[in-house]
Amino acid sequence: MKTAGIKVFDFSLGEPDFPTPPHICQAADAAMAAGHTHYTPVNGIPELKAAICRWYKRFHNFECTPDMVIVSNGAKHSIHNALSATLNPGDEVAIPAPYWVSYSDLVQMTGAKPVIVPTTAAAGFKISPAQLKAALTPRTRLLMINSPCNPTGTVYTRAELAALADVILGTDAGILSDEIYEQLIYGSAKPTCVATLRPWLKDRTITISGASKSYAMTGWRMGWAVAPAPVVKAMDTIQSQETSCPSSVSQAALVAALTGPHGVRRGDA
Repeated sequence: MKTAGIKVFDFSLGEPDFPTPPHICQAADAAMAAGHTHYTPVNGIPELKAAICRWYKRFHNFECTPDMVIVSNGAKHSIHNALSATLNPGDEVAIPAPYWVSYSDLVQMTGAKPVIVPTTAAAGFKISPAQLKAALTPRTRLLMINSPCNPTGTVYTRAELAALADVILGTDAGILSDEIYEQLIYGSAKPTCVATLRPWLKDRTITISGASKSYAMTGWRMGWAVAPAPVVKAMDTIQSQETSCPSSVSQAALVAALTGPHGVRRGDA
């Protein structure tokens, strides 16, 4: 259709329609000129992990420390590492549908079972606490939640997410919260960092995010996870065998993204 001159709006990829901001590209150029083109620590350079911690404190009042942060080659890689570090064959993961296509496949790659929970347009494509409770079994290890959601655009309110978290409280399960789209919000919608909903969630939540959407850095492959330190340590072990470390140049660019003029959420000053 494109070759025929038809204008096609492609919603198959989460690809921002603006270029990576110049100051981020300039930071990458400066890093290369300074010789920062070699291996880095497996889980990310210290200045980047510190910048991520400051970002969560600034926007979510969430206190995390560098030992709770791991930087990976994109948020998809972060999710893969998180699932590999926490799941065993036969475990179950509850996933509200519609969902991003990779979720169920990444779960299955660990030998665990995705338990798909359908939602409806009438319900705003949101899973209810009753639905979640019905989907949980003694084998459930995680709820995978994505808000703002790809592909529906649904944004759960803080109260709605808290109600889901309270269902988890009575189980041995945790939450994997994919918050990659949190800066791409519109109108009165507000994103929520799930780990901040209840004090106990800090020890039972893996927060996934990255630079691809907020800063139009899809090709730079920068994602991260914030999780309890033992989980991050296990993810570090996995990542060291898979990729050795994230891109050194991309990490320098991400520091600039998180600390520069575009390091704010839509609507903030």
